[in-house]
Amino acid sequence: MSPHAMPNQAMLRNLDIRDVLIIDRLSLELGPGLNVLTGETGAGKSILLDALGFVLGWRGRAELVRAGATQGEVTAVFDLPPGHAAEAVLTEAGIVPDGELILRRVNTADGRKTAWVNDRRVSGEVLRALSDVLVELHGQHDDRGLLNPRGHRALLDAFAGVDLGPARQAWAAARAAVKALEKAETALASARAEEEFLRHAVAELDKLNPEPGEEATLDARRRMMQGAERIRADVARAFGMIGEDGAESALRDAVRWLEGAADRAEGKLDAPLAALGRALIELSEAQSGVEDCLSGLEFNPSELEALEERLFAIRALARKHNVLPDDLGGYANDLRQRLQALDAGASGIGALQRAVTLANDTYATEAKALTAARKTAAERLDKAMAAELAPLKMERAVFTTDITATDPGPDGVDEVTFTVATNPGSPSGPLNRIASGGELSRFLLALKVCLTDENAGKTMIFDEIDRGVGGATADAVGRRLKSLAEGAQVLVVTHSPQVAALGAHHWRVEKRVDQGQTLSTVVALPPDERIEEIARMISGDTVSDAARQAARALLGLASR
Repeated sequence: MSPHAMPNQAMLRNLDIRDVLIIDRLSLELGPGLNVLTGETGAGKSILLDALGFVLGWRGRAELVRAGATQGEVTAVFDLPPGHAAEAVLTEAGIVPDGELILRRVNTADGRKTAWVNDRRVSGEVLRALSDVLVELHGQHDDRGLLNPRGHRALLDAFAGVDLGPARQAWAAARAAVKALEKAETALASARAEEEFLRHAVAELDKLNPEPGEEATLDARRRMMQGAERIRADVARAFGMIGEDGAESALRDAVRWLEGAADRAEGKLDAPLAALGRALIELSEAQSGVEDCLSGLEFNPSELEALEERLFAIRALARKHNVLPDDLGGYANDLRQRLQALDAGASGIGALQRAVTLANDTYATEAKALTAARKTAAERLDKAMAAELAPLKMERAVFTTDITATDPGPDGVDEVTFTVATNPGSPSGPLNRIASGGELSRFLLALKVCLTDENAGKTMIFDEIDRGVGGATADAVGRRLKSLAEGAQVLVVTHSPQVAALGAHHWRVEKRVDQGQTLSTVVALPPDERIEEIARMISGDTVSDAARQAARALLGLASR
C-alpha cells in the first residue's frame, strides 16, 4: 500500500504550540507515511512529544507554561476518515464528527487546564479517550503500550482476531446464575429460620379454624347463657300470662261475647272485633317468640364450658399474633402461603443449582475455546517475531508468548505475557527487564510490525526507538519503520542517520538564544538541507565532505 493510501487512517496534520516550556511559537505540518524529527540532544525534541501528550490529555509535566507567559496553548488537527473509532468517542461526548478533528488545550500560569474539541469544551477524560484511538506512543520507557504486561492479552487477542463476545456473555450469564442462587439460598435460609414457627402456627390455626364474626357470636351466646337462670322464670311467667290460660283465653272470650252482640249493635262493634282479631294474631307471634326464647334459655352447663373454652382460645390466638379475632382466618392464609413458598423454595434451589452448573459449563467451554485460539495465535506470533528479529540482527534472540492460567473472568482464564531471551540458553523474562536499550527498541519495533493490524487507524510515535543501535542494524530498524509507515502515519524521533534518511518528511529541531531567552523551533528540511543534517548526524559538529557523501548515499538508498 502506498504511504498516501490510508483510507482508515486518522492522520495528525498539524501541531501548533504557543508558549510551552522553551517554545514560543511553533507550527509543525505533518504528512502521511514516515515523519522523522532530528536534532541535537537538548534541542527540544522531547518537548514536542510533551506538548502533543498535553493536548491529548496525557499526564505529564506539571509546569508547561513558558517563563514570562500567562498561558501555554497546544492545538492538534487530525484528518478523520468516516467510520474511524474516534467518531464513537465524539458522539458519546455530544460532538458531531465532520471529518476534521481539532483538539485545543490551554494551561494557565496558575495551573488551570481547559480543553476544547471542535470548539466544544470537554474534560480531560474525553481527550484521553480520543488519544486511545488516535495515537500510540512507543519508547524505551513507555508503559502505555507494549511494555505493559496487563495489555498483552488484548494485543494477542487482536492479533488472533478472536471474538470475546460469547465468553463475556457466558461469564455474565454464569455470574447472574450464581447471584440468583445466592439470593434464593439467602431467602430460603431466612424462611427456614421461622419454619418451626410457621408450621406450629398454621397447625394451631387450622385446628381451631376460627370463622369471621364467630367471636362476637360466641360472646353474645355466653352472656345469654350466664344470665339464663335469672331471666328464665320471668320469661316463663310472661309466657303463662299470654298463653291459653291467660291473655289469649280472655281475648277469645271477649271476641265470642262481642260477636254475639254485634248483630244488635248496628255495626258499632265491627271495628273493635277487627282490632281484637289483629291482636290475637300479634299475640300468637309474641307467644312464638317468647317460646323460642325459653327454648334458647334451656342449656346444659357443659355447653357453657365448651363455649367459653373456644371463645377464650380465639381471643388468646388473636393476642398471640397481634391481630383482631375476625382477622385470624386471613392471617392463617398468609402463614400458609409463606409455608408453601418455603416448601417450593427447597425444590427451586435445586433448579437454580442446575442452572449454575449449566452456565459454568457453557463458560468453561467458551474459555477453553479462547485458550485454544490464543495458543494457536501465540505460535503464529512467535514465528512472526522470529522472522522480524532476524533482519534486525537479533536472529539468536527468542521471543515467546507465555500463556498461563489465571482467575476466571469475562475474557477467559488466561494470562498472557511477552517474554524474551536475548541469547540461546539465557533465561527468559519480561521485555523491559531482560532486553538492553538497543535490544528493547528492536523487540518493540518487531512487535509493532507483527501487530500493525491491531493499531489500524492510529498515528504511531516512536521516541528514539533506535537508541543504542547503529550501522546495518540501524538501517534494518529504519526499513522496518518505513514498512510500518506504508499503512499508517508514523512519527519517529531519532538520532540515527540511517533512520532519518528513510523518512518521507524530515524536520530538524533547533535551539536558539533570542534576547537572553533559549527557544526551540522546528524547521522543515528541503533535500539539500537534509544532506547537511544527516551528515551532521554522521560526523558530529564538523561536517566533512565524506560525511556529506555518506549522507547522499543514505538518501540514495532511501529513494530506491
